Amino acid sequence: MASLKKWLDRRRNPWKGVFYDAFKRWRRENGPARLYDYAGLPAGAVVLDIGAFRGEWSDLVLAAQPDCTIHAFEPHPGFAKGLREKFAGDARVIVHDFALGSEPGTLRLSDAGDASSGVAAHERAFEAQIVPVHQFFADTPLPRIDLAKLNIEGGEYDLLPALIAGGQIAAIARLQVQFHLFEPGFAALRDSIRHDLDKTHDCVWEYPFVWEEWQRQTS
Repeated sequence: MASLKKWLDRRRNPWKGVFYDAFKRWRRENGPARLYDYAGLPAGAVVLDIGAFRGEWSDLVLAAQPDCTIHAFEPHPGFAKGLREKFAGDARVIVHDFALGSEPGTLRLSDAGDASSGVAAHERAFEAQIVPVHQFFADTPLPRIDLAKLNIEGGEYDLLPALIAGGQIAAIARLQVQFHLFEPGFAALRDSIRHDLDKTHDCVWEYPFVWEEWQRQTS
């Protein structure tokens, strides 16, 4: 049934083909093994988990490098509460219950579990605070950022240009991002962001609209 639904979705929305093709390759080439390879993180690493959800990704990073500090961003009030409870007493994980963005404000998010989004439409919704990313870095100086993961259901199209324009992107040594393809125009937005990322980082692997990784250029 799931395969039939995907086939029908692709037939009705041919612009989604790039995602379906990439996802097949992701599974065929064991993409998760690349995504979750954190053995090279140095001791004392500073990590950003942007879109932390229930903290499973932070768990993987902590298992690979116990001597690290993770800033976990989760605007969903229920998931943020769960993160605070999960990591209570663990000074390595700092939970921020807001979204990072280009401008201050309030974000109306659909409430759909790990797919909660300020872009995709769902029946239930909630409001969340947006903190400008430049303000966060001004208020929370970080010595370095060894790894950042972005999975924010369309919010990447606002946050990444802000990081690039403000120059904070240069502080991130390793960036993993899931771009989302909610509508045809998002393909051009992704291309534009990747063009700008290419000035400071190299794309070391990519599965379009599934996951991709960028590493800061050394020269």
